[in-house]
Amino acid sequence: MRTKGLRGALAADTELGAGNVLARVLAHGADPDGPGLTFDTEVDGRPAETPLTLGELDRMVAARAAWLHERGVRRRDPVAVWAGAAADMVLSFLALTRLGAIPALMNGKLRPEIAAEYIRRLRAAGVLADAEHAAALAGHDLGAPLLGEPATAGGGDPDAAPAPYRHHQDDPIVITHTSGTTGVPKAVLHSHASLFAATRHLLSMPQAQGTRRILNALPAPHTATVLMVNQALGNRAEMFLLSEQGGERVLDAIQRWRPDGVFGFSVTWAELARFDLSGYDLDSVRLWFNTGDCSHEPHVRRLVAVGSRDVVTRDGVTRVPGSVFIDGLGSSEMGHSMFHVTHTVDTNHYGRCVGRPYRFATVAVLDADGDELPAGEVGWLGIDSPSLFRGYWNDSVTTYRYRLRGWYLTGDLVYADADGRYYHLDRAVDSIEVGDGRRFFTALSEERILAACADVTDCTVVIVKAADGTVTTDVLLELAAGADPAADRTDRIRAALGADVAATLRRVVPVRADDIPVTVTGKVRKVALRERYLTEAPS
Repeated sequence: MRTKGLRGALAADTELGAGNVLARVLAHGADPDGPGLTFDTEVDGRPAETPLTLGELDRMVAARAAWLHERGVRRRDPVAVWAGAAADMVLSFLALTRLGAIPALMNGKLRPEIAAEYIRRLRAAGVLADAEHAAALAGHDLGAPLLGEPATAGGGDPDAAPAPYRHHQDDPIVITHTSGTTGVPKAVLHSHASLFAATRHLLSMPQAQGTRRILNALPAPHTATVLMVNQALGNRAEMFLLSEQGGERVLDAIQRWRPDGVFGFSVTWAELARFDLSGYDLDSVRLWFNTGDCSHEPHVRRLVAVGSRDVVTRDGVTRVPGSVFIDGLGSSEMGHSMFHVTHTVDTNHYGRCVGRPYRFATVAVLDADGDELPAGEVGWLGIDSPSLFRGYWNDSVTTYRYRLRGWYLTGDLVYADADGRYYHLDRAVDSIEVGDGRRFFTALSEERILAACADVTDCTVVIVKAADGTVTTDVLLELAAGADPAADRTDRIRAALGADVAATLRRVVPVRADDIPVTVTGKVRKVALRERYLTEAPS
């Protein structure tokens, strides 16, 4: 079946959801010799970076499903998967959902004691872990048996696999976890329908440029990778999945594999901004797609200056220099970015603008009582969308704490302008109330500093409020190569911060990226920095 017709058929398929895309794509007549997935590690004897056909991918998944079924895995069984390779994560997800089980995908960078506690809280039926992570779990009480290594499951007999489980739209199909900025991450549950709602919408739309040959630089255990794998399978696109998302690794993969689209988190774009991108062959890239935290203007501008894109002119479609960057705001709980804004070298909607909501989402800016605020007023972001998660696994208390008058509260502070564009100011926990209805925002402050200081590639703003009400701001700068660490940037930074925040500025400190504590997905752990700066004497 032609891709255009297949996409329409998939969008209209009422049985299709996030748990059975591979099986349904084949059932609708997709060519088994067409693209499956490509991994950066060896898989079942095939060398790293060997493109798998759709049929080969299906056989690999069936083999793993048979192996798991032999070991007693059945529908509704939560099975934790802890490994470092993208192949282990994605193939385990596809195999477990084929059985109707519930894969709980865990980031390989979790500390062992955190991972063990997370598994205990899952009340898992079993654990799949590669050799390195199984060794890290030794001696910990998991409350669940180790089933073996994900790669070993590839030795199963695909012909012995049970028929694919027939999912109901409400069936739970995956548990992913949050970044864990404050300790043990929250376990986020998605259903067959919820994690496919955005994909179904996108399949009903014309396929965007930059989505035919995708480099996936998102963490493999994250909700976003599950989404993007299903999108690629539905679009019959090629996808190369990276197990590590560092800047050098991504640049090397772009030059060798030549994708037309690169999908990632803002932390990856910040890493790429440290490089002189003009020295790399990035001409193949038409699209950079960001999800999770929205990106800073200087990072976006560096990316849209390279690559190329198609534009419609009087003479037809023409390829022009400069790529497209689609930004937004998303989270594991949202199930997909809720907003989108398109940047090119010719656009100028920055200042933490995340754009307008997708058509499938309803959003609002709310006050503390859950009442909607008018344009221009800052409040809590509330979401109502079919893509929303179903709750936190085994934690109803936290699930309902984030609900208010029918809205899911994301924990973000935003405002909308008169044209319906939304602007993200900060995570509420990272902002500081200073009285008279005023707040100081760290993310907005970082945006302004980066725009004002061309020799700074990234920065972290820490605002703390002592017990006596005193507010103190520290600015941590990651400098560009060749920038003078002894240069005094204080005046520029004070001007960028604005008078109110500038009055609280204590110090400006050049740091290395390694000095900043981050979560397993690369988010800055500002709670740890606040604790450090509340107890540390100024230098």
